Amino acid sequence: MRGWIAGLRLAVSLLTVVPSGEVRVDGGVARRAMALAPLTGLIVGGAAALVLMAGDLAGLSPLLRAALAVGAMAVVTRALHLDGLADLADGLGSGRPAGDALAIMKRSDIGPFGVVTLLLTLMIQVAALASAPDAPVAVIVAAVAGRTALPWACRRPVPSARPGGLGALVAGTVATRTAVVVTAVVVAASLVTWSPYGPVAVLAGLASALLLLRHAVRRLGGITGDVMGALVETATTTALIVLAAA
Repeated sequence: MRGWIAGLRLAVSLLTVVPSGEVRVDGGVARRAMALAPLTGLIVGGAAALVLMAGDLAGLSPLLRAALAVGAMAVVTRALHLDGLADLADGLGSGRPAGDALAIMKRSDIGPFGVVTLLLTLMIQVAALASAPDAPVAVIVAAVAGRTALPWACRRPVPSARPGGLGALVAGTVATRTAVVVTAVVVAASLVTWSPYGPVAVLAGLASALLLLRHAVRRLGGITGDVMGALVETATTTALIVLAAA
């Protein structure tokens, strides 16, 4: 039990701004952190849901409430996932070999591919959330769905693209059967909160993230922290689109 608590604390520390104290990191703790990553979606989505409900009480329009909620998710995650999405877009969009693409992704600036991808993603998230029935629940489901991609990104056949960084810490730590179990739990929970559309949103989000993961691994040779962030945003956005159509 102590190991799982340490894993949860590491997941919270890596994926949110919530302080969780120092954690002694090893392979087992990293594995448990990625397996428990979907739980951090409750923190991120919960913060956004509170903003949505507060905006409703204040009489704000659905579009403005959605924009503030998406902004809250960025704050709670330090915008790291969005940064990863932009960096991966720049790296893949460059069309250069893996080494050069990884170097582009490591730069502090954002290129045109990253800017366009970031803007489109945020616009889609806001528009989808503004039109989703029961938006507070939808944003929680989508946030959890987004982080369900992480155990799959860190399963054992997937290597790290670099010798250091977050990707090297967590790559190959999660067994495929663990990723399957985590996904099944998330799908079941989403069925309780959002009827049949919840599981569809989770699975659609996961499918889109796995397609991106396959492309990124083929182009870069493995995963990085940027790739993981991009997977979270891709799955979250896809889930919100599905829930908006509910």
